[in-house]
Amino acid sequence: MAGQFCCTQLKRLAAVRAHPTLNGIDYLEVLDLQAPSDSPRQRTLLVHCLKPVPPLTAAHVQIEGGVRLTPVKVEWAAPADSLPAALVTPAEQAFFSGLTDADRVLVVRTDSAGDYSWYTLALTRSATESEPPEDFDPVVSRVSFSFKVECASEFDCQGREVCPPQTWPTPQIDYLAKDYASFRQVVLDRLAVIMPDWQERHAADLGITLVELLAYVGDQLSYHQDAVATEAYLGTARQRVSVRRHARLLDYAMHDGANARAWVALTVNAQADGQTLPGPDPDDHRPGTLLLTKANAPRGRLGARDVVKALNQGTAAFETLHDLTLYEAHNRMTFYTWGDESCCLPRGATRATLAGTFPHLQVGDVLIFEEVLHPGTGEAADADPEHRHAVRLTAAASDDGNGNPRVDPLTGQPITEIAWDAADALPFPLCLSATTDVEPKKKYLDAVSIARGNVVLADHGRTVPRPELGETAHKLEAVPKGKVFRPRLPQGVITQQGMVRRQDHRLAPFDPAAPAAAAFAWDLEQAMPVVTLLEIGAEDRPWLPSRHLLDSDPFARQFVVEIDNAGSARLRFGDGVLGEQPAPGASFQPVYRLGNGRVGNVGREAIAHIFTALDGITALRNPLPAAGGIDPEPLDRVRQRVPVAFRKPRRAVTPADYAVVAEGHPEVQKAVATLRWTGSWHTLFLALDRKGGRPVDLSFIHELKAYLDAYRLAGHDLEIEPPQYVPLDLAITVCVAPGYFREAVQEALLSVLGSGVRPDGQRGFFHPDNFTFGQAVHLSQVTAAAMQVPGVQWVDLEDAPGKPNRFRRWGRPPVDEWAQGRIDLGRLEIACLLNDANAPEMGRIEFFMEGGT
Repeated sequence: MAGQFCCTQLKRLAAVRAHPTLNGIDYLEVLDLQAPSDSPRQRTLLVHCLKPVPPLTAAHVQIEGGVRLTPVKVEWAAPADSLPAALVTPAEQAFFSGLTDADRVLVVRTDSAGDYSWYTLALTRSATESEPPEDFDPVVSRVSFSFKVECASEFDCQGREVCPPQTWPTPQIDYLAKDYASFRQVVLDRLAVIMPDWQERHAADLGITLVELLAYVGDQLSYHQDAVATEAYLGTARQRVSVRRHARLLDYAMHDGANARAWVALTVNAQADGQTLPGPDPDDHRPGTLLLTKANAPRGRLGARDVVKALNQGTAAFETLHDLTLYEAHNRMTFYTWGDESCCLPRGATRATLAGTFPHLQVGDVLIFEEVLHPGTGEAADADPEHRHAVRLTAAASDDGNGNPRVDPLTGQPITEIAWDAADALPFPLCLSATTDVEPKKKYLDAVSIARGNVVLADHGRTVPRPELGETAHKLEAVPKGKVFRPRLPQGVITQQGMVRRQDHRLAPFDPAAPAAAAFAWDLEQAMPVVTLLEIGAEDRPWLPSRHLLDSDPFARQFVVEIDNAGSARLRFGDGVLGEQPAPGASFQPVYRLGNGRVGNVGREAIAHIFTALDGITALRNPLPAAGGIDPEPLDRVRQRVPVAFRKPRRAVTPADYAVVAEGHPEVQKAVATLRWTGSWHTLFLALDRKGGRPVDLSFIHELKAYLDAYRLAGHDLEIEPPQYVPLDLAITVCVAPGYFREAVQEALLSVLGSGVRPDGQRGFFHPDNFTFGQAVHLSQVTAAAMQVPGVQWVDLEDAPGKPNRFRRWGRPPVDEWAQGRIDLGRLEIACLLNDANAPEMGRIEFFMEGGT
């Protein structure tokens, strides 16, 4: 249909229509789609008037406007009911005369169809006058239209006149302002423009107060906006809490450090004999016995007032980790040398004999071996403090099994046999007795080194509160439901305690059945903050810390301790879905420990005081330095390690997975896995190369199976096997340079090409840790190692008929190993050469010495 163009003066139009004589334009149609077939489209305008049209011609019609086609001229104009036959075709004549209001329609023919812009048609008195014809209202004698009104459009054809709001000049504002000072200046600059009469700049002025208040609020909002954008990404986050959460998304557990530990030896008298020094009681939330480093007081026991004074002076606090029964006889125990002189316990020793009967010495007790006299001078001040070592006893026999004291059958001297685990083997030779070399009179010393008992393990940190020191508990009040409850502990730094997996699979600070060295070995990912929340009225169900709440059930009373950049701790509770949500109005009493990081790594002899009610403790000391204290992980290190954290294996599916996971065990040097079909199911056979050549015995197999159980694929049986050791048979001809003794050079060759540790601390060439699965033994490497020995002029290893040299597997004929320059080994084979005359089947080496002296 043709479009209808209406004037916006609707009331004026109605008033003119009601007037008896005034006429005007009602609307205008552009004849387009409905035009007769022989009529030009978009060139015929039907001007509908309110009353019959007077005899108007082209001189009374003016068309204005247009962009590309302008001006548009009028060819002719006439009323529709009286069109001359010469101007229109018969079809057009019939169309126009058939209009229902033909007497009120003015037909206008233009010379063009115009463009897409708006045009205005006006009725005038003549071509030279702009006034409307007689009896035409000046307001409704003009109408706007478009020649393209019937072209397809998605919008309403009726135009709208929108009055835009008044535009104000843009104020000159510095949008780079980001802090308090710049915001303050921006406000003052703006006020200078809109309030030029206000010149006050005094700090006490109300206007300045308001300006500074606005600047402060702006500064806080600006910081919050920047912080949100900054903390949203791992690369830009500055807060430990943000970095910790980003890292957790990639399964990387950022650690907050760990506290230090130390072995503390106590000296007691008869009053303390048989008394128990208390350790922590988790059920009663009782801390261990408090120990302090040296303060401005004599060594030994301190009262409550002196302890508070020492703590205020900055002394480091330690607490015992277990109960300890004290015995005076265990203060100082001497070694028994069976009547021999100038004796020592060799490096790697795991057994010794004590002089005397110690019926209370039990398996699991810790002893510290200590050199108390210098073997050369006999002076205590010259004793080597590095010759101190802690061991946990695996055997302590002071009787013969029938209740009779064990004695030396030659002298009748009572003795006690002790042993300890290989993990606690002596790392150095320990001199037991010696003859001094001080002239003019030498003296025999029969107690150069001793064993000290009454040893307790203590770790850095002090429990808060301790009522015996006059401290009261600080309470935390839960917020109403719907609000975030993230309380901050009143003091820091929170202790992060290293945890180990005990033989009963429980996490604990240490394993009393493990070697003494294991007390200082733990995974930082398992370090836990020492914080417990006791809910008032429900103390029997304490809230305990957790690394995260992702696997917590709705009834788990757990929380996460998040450490911020300042070292303060915030507690994040569950939401009722992942972890229990505290009830509104609940009151909590926190029990936690303070002390963490490297500051706890105090030196030997630093711990000097004890706070206890027990009588009879005369002295205490830590013969060995505290160790294990680690500062929180730096944020830069986290950013470097997080992107590759997901590559760490978390499951074992393929044989390669099993090998990688097994090599994560601290005692496994190399692992080779093989998946075989064993008739009814698949079995994974895992061959292990244990560090130090230690045997893959039954106890280690059980330990490793428990370690791998968290990664093992369901439906796969796991069998752990020792490696297939391949003994070697080597015979080398050595030419000794002039001026060297053949015996001395041969001894040095046996040490360099041996399987043990050389006197200089380096490993021999055939040390078990130098070879692993499938690693070939190269002739060139053996030759290079032998040529490094002083006095060796040349060596010959050619394994050929008529020569005594050998370079082959033991007990096997040669297969051109010398010609190939190596002895190849299979995938599950490891080269072995112990050179033990009692066990030649474990490999041997022989030298044919020539030349020299």
